[in-house]
Amino acid sequence: MTPIHPPVLTRRALLGSSAVGGLLAAAGALPASPAAAAPAASAFRLPGLRHSAAIVRAAAREVMPDAWALQPFPLSAVTLGQSVFTRAQKQALILNRAYSVDALLAVFRRNAGLDTRGATPPGGWEEFGPAPDDQRWGPSEYRPGQNARGAGGLLRGHFAGHFLSGLSMAYASTGEGALAQKVGAFVAGLEECRAALAAQKVGTAPRYSHPGFLSAYGEWQFSALENYAPYGEIWAPYYTLHKIMAGLLDAHAYTGNALALTLAEGIGHWVYSRLSKCAPAQLQKMWSLYIAGECGGMNDVLVELYWRSTDSAREEFLQAAKLFTYDALVDACAENRDTLDGRHANQYIPTFSGYLKLYDQTGEERYRTAVTNLFGMVVPGRAYAHGGTGEGELWGPAGAVAGDIGKRNAESCAAYNMLKIARSLFLHDQDPAYMDYYERTVLNHILGGRRDAESTTSPQNCYMFPVNPGTRKEYGDGNIGTCCGGTALESHVKYQDTIYFRSKAGDALYVNLYIASTLDWGEKGLTLVQTSSYPEADTSTLEFTSAPAGSFTLHVRIPAWARGASVSVNGERTDADTTPGTYVALTRSWAKGDTVTVTVPLSLRTEPTPDRADIQALVYGPVVLTAIDSSTRYAKLALSSRAGLDGSIRRGVERRAGNVFEIDGRTFEPAYSGKDVAYHMYFQRSEPTVAFAGIDSKVRNPTRGQNGPSLLEEVWAESPFADRTAFLDAVRSVTQSFTDANLLTARDRQKVLLAAGRAPIDA
Repeated sequence: MTPIHPPVLTRRALLGSSAVGGLLAAAGALPASPAAAAPAASAFRLPGLRHSAAIVRAAAREVMPDAWALQPFPLSAVTLGQSVFTRAQKQALILNRAYSVDALLAVFRRNAGLDTRGATPPGGWEEFGPAPDDQRWGPSEYRPGQNARGAGGLLRGHFAGHFLSGLSMAYASTGEGALAQKVGAFVAGLEECRAALAAQKVGTAPRYSHPGFLSAYGEWQFSALENYAPYGEIWAPYYTLHKIMAGLLDAHAYTGNALALTLAEGIGHWVYSRLSKCAPAQLQKMWSLYIAGECGGMNDVLVELYWRSTDSAREEFLQAAKLFTYDALVDACAENRDTLDGRHANQYIPTFSGYLKLYDQTGEERYRTAVTNLFGMVVPGRAYAHGGTGEGELWGPAGAVAGDIGKRNAESCAAYNMLKIARSLFLHDQDPAYMDYYERTVLNHILGGRRDAESTTSPQNCYMFPVNPGTRKEYGDGNIGTCCGGTALESHVKYQDTIYFRSKAGDALYVNLYIASTLDWGEKGLTLVQTSSYPEADTSTLEFTSAPAGSFTLHVRIPAWARGASVSVNGERTDADTTPGTYVALTRSWAKGDTVTVTVPLSLRTEPTPDRADIQALVYGPVVLTAIDSSTRYAKLALSSRAGLDGSIRRGVERRAGNVFEIDGRTFEPAYSGKDVAYHMYFQRSEPTVAFAGIDSKVRNPTRGQNGPSLLEEVWAESPFADRTAFLDAVRSVTQSFTDANLLTARDRQKVLLAAGRAPIDA
C-alpha cells in the first residue's frame, strides 16, 4: 500500500500541538441537540477557525493500492475556487457546521441502553422505529418471524455513518477545527456504545457474539438474514453496517482518528466470525435476496480495512471481503452476459467498487473484467442524459432508455456509486470515456440533485432525479434520513477529489475536470491554479505558480462531444491533436508563470436515446438542459432548420446568463441549477417536413422503419461540415439513399435539393 502524502507530523505530535488545541478550544462546544428549534442557516455560513494545510495533511492516513496506474490527491491538496459547484459546497458545509453529534448518536445510544442526552434522531429512515427497545435482540433471543413490527427503523445507523464520512471529508476540504472536533466526539460516542453492547448479557452469556459488534439495533437482523428472512422482517443489515464502517474508515483517513480504525477492526473481525461459518450456497442465496441481502460496499470497506490495519489477524478482513462475492452476477459480468434486467440497481452497483479493490489486492482478473463489463452494460445503454440509471430503483432491458422512462427514474445513490466505479476504472485504465461519464454525472445529476437552499437540518437532496415529461425531483423534506440524503452528505463536500490525478512515478499530471481550483502538490514543488467559468464559458487557464524541476507531462482532457478544441501554451496555440474523447499530452520543462489555456467550444446539440431516435435531450457542452414545463406529454420540437454547418443548434436561440436558453418562447435551464420546478429532460423530435436554415421544402421527412432515423437525422449525423459544398454533398448522398430505398420520390428529392441549395446554411 502507498500512503497519500506521507505525514510529516506524528499523530501524537498533532494532538499535542498547542496550535491545534487552541483552534479546537476556540471553536467552542458542539451545538446542542436539535430538541430546541433549529438555528438559522445564516449563523453557519462563515467557516470556523482553520488548521493549516500541513496539519490537515499530517493527520491524514489515506492509502492507495499499487495496482493503480494513477493516484488521486488528498482532498486537502485541492481548493475549490468560484464555480457552479460552489453554492452546493457552501450549503453542505452549513449543515456540517450546525448539526448535532448527539442527534446522530441517538439511535446507537438508545440501542445500547445509554442516555440519549435528550436528543432525537434525524428522522426519515434514521429513526428509533416502532420497537427500538424490543429490537435489541441477540442471535440467541430471536426466532424467525419474531419481528412483527415491520421494517420501520431497521436501517437506523446508516445516515449517521454517511454523516461521519461527510464530516471527515468536510474537515479535509476546509481544515475547520470544529469539524475535526465533531468527528472525534462522534467516534468516541460510538466506542461508548460498542463497550455497552459488549457488556450486555443474556443470563450469564454475552448477548452478542463478538465484542466488536456495533450497530443501532441488535445482532438479530444478521442472524435472521442467514436464515433468509425477507425484506420487511429485516432491512438490509449489511448495507447499514457498510455505512458505519465507511464512516469510521473515513474518520481515520481524513482526520487520523486511531480509535475509528480500532472500531472498524472490531467490526471486521465480528463480520468474519459470522460469515466464515456460513456455507457457500447459503451466502449466495443471502446476497440474491431483494433488499434484505443488500450489502452496500462491504467488500470495499473490508479490503480498505485490510490495507489500513496492522492487526495481527488482518487477513480476516480480506477473507471476509471475498465472502460478499455474489458469484452469479460476477461471473455473468465477467463473461459479458447481461443479466441486469430487473435487478435492483443500487443493491449491486456498490459491490462492484469492492470487486475492483479485490482485483487490486488479489490480481484475480475475473473481478476487474466484471467491473469493466458492468460499466459498459450501464453506460450508455441504461444511462439517462444526466448520467442516472434505473426506473423505480430497478434496471430495465439492455439498450432501453426511452423505453424505460417512467415516473421514478434515476435514484441519486445509483449515480453516486456509478461515479465511484468510473473514477476507479480510470485510475486503472485511462480511458477518457470514464471521465466523460464522470463529468456529465457529477455536474448534472449530483450537483443538480442538491436543492438550491440552505438548511441546518436537511441534506436538501433529491431521492429520484426523474426524466419523464413534466416531472419534479423527489425532494420532499430534502431526504432527511434516506439513502440518497446520506450519499449527499458526502457528494457535496468532495467535488475536488477527481479534478486532478498524478502518475504513480510523479512525472505527469492529469487535468480531468475544468473546475476553478488550486492544486498544491507539495513534494513535487508544483502549484497549479485553474481559472475557469466552465461550463458557462469555454476557456480554462492553468497557471504554474510554482513549477516542478525537469521534464514533466501535463495531460488535459478533450471531451468526447467537443469540436474544434484548442490548447495554447503561454499564449501560443499548439499543434496538438485535439481529437474529441482524448487527452492532450504536453511534455516540457515548466517554469513559474507558464500558462496552458484549454478552449473547448460549447454549442447546443441534441442527443437521441439509443432505442428511440425521436426521443432526445438538448445539451450544451456537458450541460443537460431541461425545459421548464409542467405538461406530462412530451414537448415536440423541430430543430434541424436551426442547425449550422457544424451541426450545432444556433438559429433562433437566445442564451442568457447561467446557461439559460430560450427557443420559441420555451425556457431551458441547466439540470445543475438545483431548482425545484416541473421540467422535461427529453423532448420528442418532430420534423414533419424537410427544412434547412429556415427554408422548408414542403416534402415529408421520411424515416427508415417505425423507430429508425429520418432523412434529416441522417444528414445531420454527418456534421460537422467543412463548408457549404460538403453539406450539399451530404444532402445529395442521403436523399439518393432514401430514393433508392423507395422512401423518397425523385420529384421530392429534387425539392429537397432545391431547398438545401437555397438555404443560408453558412450564414
